[in-house]
Amino acid sequence: MDEKNVVVERMKQPAMDECNIEIVERKGIGHPDTLADGISEAISRALCSEYRKQFDDILHHNTDKVTIVGGSAKPEFSGGEVLEPIFILLAGRGTSKVGDRSIPVNEIAKAAAKEYLEEVMRFLNVENQVEINSRIGRGSMELREVFDRSSDLPSANDTSVGVAYAPLSETERLTLRTERILNSKKVKEKLPAVGEDVKVMAWRQGEKVDLTVAMASISSLIDDLDHYLSLKEEVADLILDYAAEITDKTVDVHVNTADDLDKGIIYQTVTGTSAEQGDDGMTGRGNRVNGLITPGRPMSPEAAAGKNPKNHVGKIYNLLAQKIANDVAELDGVREVFVRALSQIGRSINKPYLLSVRVLPESGGKMNIIGSDAKTVVNNWLSNIQDITEEVVAGKLSMY
Repeated sequence: MDEKNVVVERMKQPAMDECNIEIVERKGIGHPDTLADGISEAISRALCSEYRKQFDDILHHNTDKVTIVGGSAKPEFSGGEVLEPIFILLAGRGTSKVGDRSIPVNEIAKAAAKEYLEEVMRFLNVENQVEINSRIGRGSMELREVFDRSSDLPSANDTSVGVAYAPLSETERLTLRTERILNSKKVKEKLPAVGEDVKVMAWRQGEKVDLTVAMASISSLIDDLDHYLSLKEEVADLILDYAAEITDKTVDVHVNTADDLDKGIIYQTVTGTSAEQGDDGMTGRGNRVNGLITPGRPMSPEAAAGKNPKNHVGKIYNLLAQKIANDVAELDGVREVFVRALSQIGRSINKPYLLSVRVLPESGGKMNIIGSDAKTVVNNWLSNIQDITEEVVAGKLSMY
């Protein structure tokens, strides 16, 4: 790595916790956009596994173009039915032929999508309530091209930028944890009628945090309106209990504010996702790699989920930036850090065109020492950048 391409400088903006206004969003695992992300990533991992099995290498693919078209459903107390299935289109690119060997890319993709949905959605009958069509574009390459490659690191396939920051603010941690708690095994066992489609929007002003939670309920597990209203109260109380473990600020919780009891409108679903009732989803429209949507923070425009983990810097550099940010945030004297990793198409992935580290030091923090230590962190990750690829393939890193 050329040292001149690593720039460490002091950040002059205030820490997020010192800002008067903060807005944070988290789209839960059952939200249509997050489902699209999850499917994209599941397909990529499945293809990585097959390519390595056959060729001991990760071949070219990008499956970051999943679209979910909402269906139609009729939820009702103690029952309900899906009238029109959710339609999912799998798109992108994959290597389907190497020499005279064929790889059934679309079949692998459909199987991976189905398996993912069955894993995350308890009440979605994938066989009967989902229609999956795979139109992943097919490419081919010669065997010699696969096996005659040198051991050099792959080159960046795009000119792109990865963005990350650390640590999470108190409000960000609260937002992330709220959704994860509601979709945890513990809460599903206690309150099984809580669906997977949970969206959390947090707004902090000064010392007050306002949480608006959209929570799909499972209609077959709701006896009547009183039962539904009591579930909302239990969920709000549970959120407040967990919030007290994170913050001393005043927290207000609002659950399913679109309900209109006079019109008989409540947030019920048959399957646990709003995709059953016409809400659509698409890869890249939801959470960034840290699991959040943060309009007051720097965010990457890239859809990381589904991009290949070998040389697609739209994925690798966002994860790299997050790894670096997390480690630099742990250094003595660092309060916040903001990392930008810029690639240039054709350059080795361990040689970014620019790697910018902006640090907000704590009072008394010495930038000369922080800068030296931060460069050590950067060079360590660049020297081991393929560890990120391995963690992605193993499913150890989340994109959403």
